[in-house]
Amino acid sequence: MPMLKQRTLRSAIATTGIGLHSGRRVRLVLRPAPPHSGILFHRVDLTPVVTVRADAYAVGDTRLASCLVRGDVKISTVEHLMSAAAGLGIDNLNVDVDGEEIPILDGSAMPFVFLMQAAGIEEQPALKRFIRVARTVCVEEGDKWARLEPYEGFRLDFSIRFNHPAIDKSGARITVDFADQSYVREIAPARTFGFVHEVEALRAQGLAQGGSLHNAIVMDEYRVLNEEGLRAPAEFVRHKVLDAVGDLYLAGAPMLAAFVAHKSGHALNNRLLRALLSNQEAWEWASFAEASSLPSRIARLYPEASFA
Repeated sequence: MPMLKQRTLRSAIATTGIGLHSGRRVRLVLRPAPPHSGILFHRVDLTPVVTVRADAYAVGDTRLASCLVRGDVKISTVEHLMSAAAGLGIDNLNVDVDGEEIPILDGSAMPFVFLMQAAGIEEQPALKRFIRVARTVCVEEGDKWARLEPYEGFRLDFSIRFNHPAIDKSGARITVDFADQSYVREIAPARTFGFVHEVEALRAQGLAQGGSLHNAIVMDEYRVLNEEGLRAPAEFVRHKVLDAVGDLYLAGAPMLAAFVAHKSGHALNNRLLRALLSNQEAWEWASFAEASSLPSRIARLYPEASFA
């Protein structure tokens, strides 16, 4: 039967790296998963192994990262890997990790993209399902806000405000429509960022133990300290989009929606997801069994998809 199909990896692939917040070395293995599995994280250092599904309601800690929690077991900093999976259209994936945090690698989603592409991506004999936003949902917290609007595609409009010369100069707003722009080129390379004056406070909280100029953009009061500078204009807000793509993928399926946000972060992104999913009138499942039924913007999101 012709259909827009689910995807997984063709083979397993592994890497090692440092956790941004824990500072501990961890081994990561990405493995194929059967249709309808979703994305499953496995703490393989525990006996028995503890599995946590990528799910909006499993997010239990949002201090500078999205952390999945099951009982007293945590798997932190999942957003960059989730973002890469979303950007490549991967529906089903096993993620084995031997610690409580996904490695930060270079601070962007690009290493995860490379890993998944190196493993190979294959279609599966199952219908891909989308969460289609049917009504606008909005959440606010002070001067921060985020909303999801109906849209037959996937578009993000994000703005930030830090009152910092490097960020102001780079650009504080970006709109990305993935029907017209490449996730891999435009968003995946953008690195996480932070400020020197925050490091001591974060480390006192047990955070940012593994942070360095090798896995983050670091700034003092006036400038970027990384010798290589920025990878792209507006890299700061591009990274916020990268995070949002990963956080939204914790809904459990790709979205057909427009996401618009100002100064949003992991906590507000998760509140928005929960507000959407808890309102049965605000969303619906959508699938496309025939190429002729596929809206043009969604077709452009998956140009290499087959309907055989």
